[in-house]
Amino acid sequence: MAARAFITGLAGTELTADEREFLREADPWGLILFKRNVSTPTQVTELVSACRSALGRQAPVLVDQEGGRVQRLGPPSWPPYPPGAAYGKLYDRDPALGLAAARLGARLIAHDLHALGVDVDCLPLADVPVEGHDQVIGDRAYGARPDKVAAIAGAVARGLMNGGVLPVLKHIPGHGRATADSHQSLPVVEADMDTLQATDFAAFRPLGGMPLGMTAHVVFSAIDPTHPATTSATMVRDVIRGFCGFRGLLMSDDISMGALSGSISERSRAAVAAGCDIVLHCNGEIEEMREVSRSVPVLADGPGERAELALSQRGRPSEFDAEAGRRTFEEMLAPVWPQAQQVATA
Repeated sequence: MAARAFITGLAGTELTADEREFLREADPWGLILFKRNVSTPTQVTELVSACRSALGRQAPVLVDQEGGRVQRLGPPSWPPYPPGAAYGKLYDRDPALGLAAARLGARLIAHDLHALGVDVDCLPLADVPVEGHDQVIGDRAYGARPDKVAAIAGAVARGLMNGGVLPVLKHIPGHGRATADSHQSLPVVEADMDTLQATDFAAFRPLGGMPLGMTAHVVFSAIDPTHPATTSATMVRDVIRGFCGFRGLLMSDDISMGALSGSISERSRAAVAAGCDIVLHCNGEIEEMREVSRSVPVLADGPGERAELALSQRGRPSEFDAEAGRRTFEEMLAPVWPQAQQVATA
C-alpha cells in the first residue's frame, strides 16, 4: 500500500498505543523528531525502530539539526554545531576553507544522525537575510549574497549525503526578507520581481536538483498577494518549480504554524492543491494528526515518483574517521566560533 502524503510528529519520547495504531492505519510517508522526542541515543534509536516497525517499512525519519539555535540533538549526548553564519565567516576569509568546513560539519551531523536511524536532515538553508527584517533566520543563514549562500548550501548537502542522510533544502523560495516569524504570524514580502529574482530566489536556482525541499510560509505580494508560497499554486508553479527550477519532492513547512489560517484540514488540502507533494505536520497533537491524514491523498503519479526518487538516494555512509574529523572541524572553526573546542571534546 502506498503511503499517504504527509509527515507526522509525535508527542513524546516513546510511541503511545494511540500513535502506534495511528501509524499503522494512516501510513504517513515519514516522521519528524523534535526536542520533546529526544532524551538519550538509546531512547531515540528505540523510538525510530518502534515507528518503522509500526509502519512496516523503512520510512524516512526527519529532524531539524542545523546547529546554533536550531539543534534538536544537543549536549550532553550530542556535540554542539555552529550556526550557518560561522561557515559564511570562514568563506569570507577563504572560500575553499568555508566550503570544506561546511561539508565536514554536515558530514559530522550525518554521522550522529545515522547512528540513531535518522536519515533526513532539514538542512541546508538557502535563505538570504536582509538587514532590518525579522531575525527568525538571522545567523542561521550562510551569508547575504546568493552565490555564496548557494555554494555553502551545496557543500552542506554533499556532506549530509556522504553520511547517508538526505538533505531538505529550505525555505523555498526564501525566508530571509520576511517581515515576521512565520511560526507566529504571516510574513508579507513586498519586494518587486526583479529584486526577488536577483536575490532571494537566485540562491535556490543552483540547488534545483536536491532530493527534498521545504516551502516558505511567506507571501510575495508581487506574485501572489493573497497566498503564502506553501498554498499558492502560482508560487509553486512559476517560482519554485519554474524560476528556481526545483525538481525534487516538495514538502510544506509545518502546517500548524501561526502563519497559516483555516483549519488543519483546510491548510493541508490547500498545500496539496497548490502543488506541495507532502504536508508536514509537527506538533504531535493526535487529533490534528488524524485530521491531516484524512485530508491528504495517497502518494501517486508525480508526487509518488518524486518520493521514490528521493528515497532511492539514501545511501550507505562513505568511510569516515569521525574522531579525526571532529578534531579537524574544531581547528577549522576555532577562529569564528568560540564553542569549537566543545565539538572536539564532546
